[in-house]
Amino acid sequence: MSGFSLSSEPFTLLRDCSAIMVPQGEVVSLPAGQIGYITQALGGSFTIYLEGNLFRIAGQDADALGKEPPAPLEVPANATDADVEKLAWDQLRTVFDPEIPVNVVELGLVYDLSLEQTDSGARKVYVKLTLTAPGCGMGDILVDDARTKLEMIPTVAEADVDLVFDPPWNQSMMSDAAKLETGML
Repeated sequence: MSGFSLSSEPFTLLRDCSAIMVPQGEVVSLPAGQIGYITQALGGSFTIYLEGNLFRIAGQDADALGKEPPAPLEVPANATDADVEKLAWDQLRTVFDPEIPVNVVELGLVYDLSLEQTDSGARKVYVKLTLTAPGCGMGDILVDDARTKLEMIPTVAEADVDLVFDPPWNQSMMSDAAKLETGML
């Protein structure tokens, strides 16, 4: 987390809440009444600092922090595959590593995105996603977050998110905006 300025909005947990330890990826339950700080609120989820540890709180649990949950997604009834693909990329831009204030698209972690229509007219989205480091404990969490956010898109019946490590990620895959945000430009 070095090099990033953190906000420090205080909160008191309003109800028991599921959270994910960062960077271990372990799911824990935090009891109501805990006092801490929101350090990052990006992509509809929150990174909080509590008793010396970082945790990620999903957007659906925003009310536990006294925040509004994200609004449901909408697509027009006549949405084309191109419309849905654009929305899929937009959704992936709401997937953040809890320790880095840059989304997975700008970090260059999304290697491929494609979609197909099933016989029923629903869509299936395929994504190849990598990590900045193969041993990152948040890998499964980022994959689940990407899958969940893609499956929030109306007409998308299923999202298949594969974690890949070939080619290995490197900093040159980051957008200029990401390099600027992380102090690498």
